[in-house]
Amino acid sequence: MIRENLQRLLDELPPHVRLVAVSKTKPAEVVKEAYDAGHRDFGENKVQEMVAKREQLPGDIRWHMIGHLQTNKVKYIAPFVHLIHSVDSLKLLRTIDKEGRKHGRVIDVLFEIHIAKEPSKFGFAWDDLRQLMEAGEWQRLDHVRICGVMGMATFTDDTSLVREEFRTLAQYFRSLKEDFFPDKDHFREISMGMSGDYRIAIEEGATIVRIGTLIFGERDYL
Repeated sequence: MIRENLQRLLDELPPHVRLVAVSKTKPAEVVKEAYDAGHRDFGENKVQEMVAKREQLPGDIRWHMIGHLQTNKVKYIAPFVHLIHSVDSLKLLRTIDKEGRKHGRVIDVLFEIHIAKEPSKFGFAWDDLRQLMEAGEWQRLDHVRICGVMGMATFTDDTSLVREEFRTLAQYFRSLKEDFFPDKDHFREISMGMSGDYRIAIEEGATIVRIGTLIFGERDYL
């Protein structure tokens, strides 16, 4: 079913929207099914799970870190991670830069911005992110490349609220693009939308959607 689920989603997504298959809690052999169906972008919430799966799976997988990332864990994924979606502090950005320098690579990242009504979710407050950008230290970090923004909507059945939050994230993206990255083609990503709300996210400007349940089925929580 994984192959069919993937194909159904890919047929539906516009060509400019990238599908990250969220493989968290799923064993490596299940990820391999999606890989054998031709998929290459996979998302994990936990560093140790990403590292363990990478050791068991083909080397051309593009691994996306989509969960909250602690600074002391960056070193484990810095050699290979494709995109870190969840940068939510200057301290974390500095750490990624430092680890990127050690490995001689520039690591692509997204700023996670808090858009939900739930205080438990991570992410920059918009005013704090603006201050960080205006201060300018990020411009001196040569081993990170800021490629866009990420956000998570409130977990609710209220689709109008979800739409409003996604629309807000897209507005934040446009503001950053206009003020800090007007001539940078790499600043182009808006990572938003999951299994329950990806269609709304795409309508509001998502370029990356993070989908797990619709591909792999319900998650296996221990």
